[in-house]
Amino acid sequence: MAGTNAGEIRLELDWAQFLAPNDMEWVVKPVHWDEGVFLGNGSIGAMIYGEENAKKRHVLRFITGRTDVTATRTDRPGFPPRVPIGELDLELEGMIYHPTRLRLDLWNAEVRGLLTTTRGEVKLRAFVHSEEEVLAVEVECSEGERGRRLTWYARSETDPVLINADGINLNQFIPEAEVLRTAEGEVTVTVQRYQTDEGCVTASCEVRLSDSRSVCYLSVAQGCGDAAREQAVNAVSQAAATGFGDWVDAHRAWWHRYYRQSFISIPDGQLESFYWIQMYKLASATRPGKPLIDNQGPWLAPTPWAGVWFNMNVQMSYSPVYTSNRLEMGESLVQALEAGQQQLVLNVREPYRHDSSGLGRSCSFDLHAEVDDEVGNLAWVCHNLWRQYRYSMDEELLRGLLYPLLRRTINYYIHLLQEGEDGRLHLPPTISPEYGSFMKTKVSDCHYDLALLRWGCETLLASAERLGEQDPLEASWRNILDRLAPLPVDETGFMIGHDTPLAYGHRHFSHLLAVFPLHLIGCDDEQDRALIEKSLEHWICKEGDLRGFSLTGAASIAATLGRGDEAVRYLKALMHIVKPNTMYKEAGPVIETPLAAAESVNDMLLQSWGGTIRVFPAIPENWRDAAFHDLRAEGAFLVSAVRQDGATRWIRVRSLAGEPCLVRTGWSGTVRWTIPGREGEAFSAELRTSGEPVRLELDKGEEAVLFQGEALPELRMAPVDAPGRPVRPFGGLKPWRLYGLPGQLDR
Repeated sequence: MAGTNAGEIRLELDWAQFLAPNDMEWVVKPVHWDEGVFLGNGSIGAMIYGEENAKKRHVLRFITGRTDVTATRTDRPGFPPRVPIGELDLELEGMIYHPTRLRLDLWNAEVRGLLTTTRGEVKLRAFVHSEEEVLAVEVECSEGERGRRLTWYARSETDPVLINADGINLNQFIPEAEVLRTAEGEVTVTVQRYQTDEGCVTASCEVRLSDSRSVCYLSVAQGCGDAAREQAVNAVSQAAATGFGDWVDAHRAWWHRYYRQSFISIPDGQLESFYWIQMYKLASATRPGKPLIDNQGPWLAPTPWAGVWFNMNVQMSYSPVYTSNRLEMGESLVQALEAGQQQLVLNVREPYRHDSSGLGRSCSFDLHAEVDDEVGNLAWVCHNLWRQYRYSMDEELLRGLLYPLLRRTINYYIHLLQEGEDGRLHLPPTISPEYGSFMKTKVSDCHYDLALLRWGCETLLASAERLGEQDPLEASWRNILDRLAPLPVDETGFMIGHDTPLAYGHRHFSHLLAVFPLHLIGCDDEQDRALIEKSLEHWICKEGDLRGFSLTGAASIAATLGRGDEAVRYLKALMHIVKPNTMYKEAGPVIETPLAAAESVNDMLLQSWGGTIRVFPAIPENWRDAAFHDLRAEGAFLVSAVRQDGATRWIRVRSLAGEPCLVRTGWSGTVRWTIPGREGEAFSAELRTSGEPVRLELDKGEEAVLFQGEALPELRMAPVDAPGRPVRPFGGLKPWRLYGLPGQLDR
């Protein structure tokens, strides 16, 4: 590409070929949730695996979930939890044997495979349609497997051997269900009605394409009445009546558009594969108009946490949405908060409902979670809303939802503030999430709450100015910022709260929220930087109760400090904790940790807090090459950049909203830039240190290309080379692929 076409980036990328080494692959039959194949479209999902019990070795299970199927508890008080609904079983004539191979094709969002049995072979393809509430399973069998069956079993009908395969969690509520099977033409309908008149309807039909090949279509609808029945039956009937090839093409087209929203390539093949699987997982777990991401997405398994948790889980699950330029995946959270505003009012005690809102720790999708001693959860969720706004600059979102909701959230804090003898404003004892949970530890001037309150007041003032509001509470917010008790600090760094140091292992970073993700305290000032470094070291070195999400938080904090080698070490440690299929499990599966790790990768490539865009801010020393295209920054900027042989070659910044733009390039010396469309205009600046930003004056729709040297470099981007790259390391457990198989260590 000639230098005169300054803004045009030549992305030399065959997406299917690029993603292929990042696919998940199984070289033997998966036999439990930890290594199952997962499919989803934001509400309906399936986890695919088999069983080694001799009675069921001929079965491949499609354990089916629908995110919004819940049931009111009849065993004890509590919110209506998610409940398992059943499975579609491929029951073969012979036992599934070797060789057997499955592969999840990320680019097309479908699993394909060949099952070898003791009677023959079965070719398999399955996907959950991207735009319709239908799971499709295509099967083609050899002569010895012509008698195979695809059968739907409601949960209560499922063989105990299969139900027990992943264990039983005694804390999980499983409702009693009345099961009624009927038929509407070629469609089989299964209604599950719980004692509380809740339930779900499953509809399925199988279409023969030839003597050996067929497609089974299955849909699940929430509820057990006529409307749910009609919804499920119509979904299946319409899918079955559509030409299968066209139907598949529509499914694939959605995913192809989705992946192209941004691109990253890094020279660590394991982390690159992990990252792209999380992008697939994100869009499998949620969509606009679908339920928000709870602790498990559509893939429910035995768990004590069959609901939505707001003291970290939701916030971290949505964290990769913003920089990855996949803001539509954040809309389900926005929509849930819009729909739940009245319930958020009812969550606080009656005397405060006239001006306050809040959110407790856990609930169902109705957001009914009364606020007790864990106060800051809604404020943290508002930070996600703020990111959705700042990365889009959607004024309607700010004015219509974020500003009034954050205002009510901070009002609740204002009711709690007390003036101390020192003249400062203090908070009464509250909970710092996960610290001293079993002892129900509460601390005054808790870091978690002080940080969120300070962030909230600053954000409200900035929002009021942006909206041109003359808010009568502005003086109160300024007074709080002037007089609020400082974040408690001792010789080890940030404390949990007043008189409460971090005395033992703490898995949550709730005591570091001011650093990440709020970025109230940056690392430009040397004293602040030293405090962050000391706090991070003390926290991690306590070890104790560290979990997977501890490592993602630590990685992002290290990236904030520019310590790429340290950040990547935390992520590589996490790779030993995540399951072979990149899921994560403690007492039960939880989805937020792997998704948050994707944000940590983004944080190494691009950051945009504090009004400044930072390009390649935390690249490990041995990542000599890296590239990203159309990652998104605060202020609604799309940023692309290439790093070669340890140096940034060029940066392209496109403004979508005409906001002020400061860019830290990592360069010193003379930096040049050009703004295509401004004929004859070129710009340069002399930077004395790599920490100095470049100020760009861009109108909405304009872009600038930044570079060093006399000539504009060729704006070419391609996947980076990575000698020794493992091929498809995730799926089934294949640790040997990380260390080399002949012919499998390149693209």
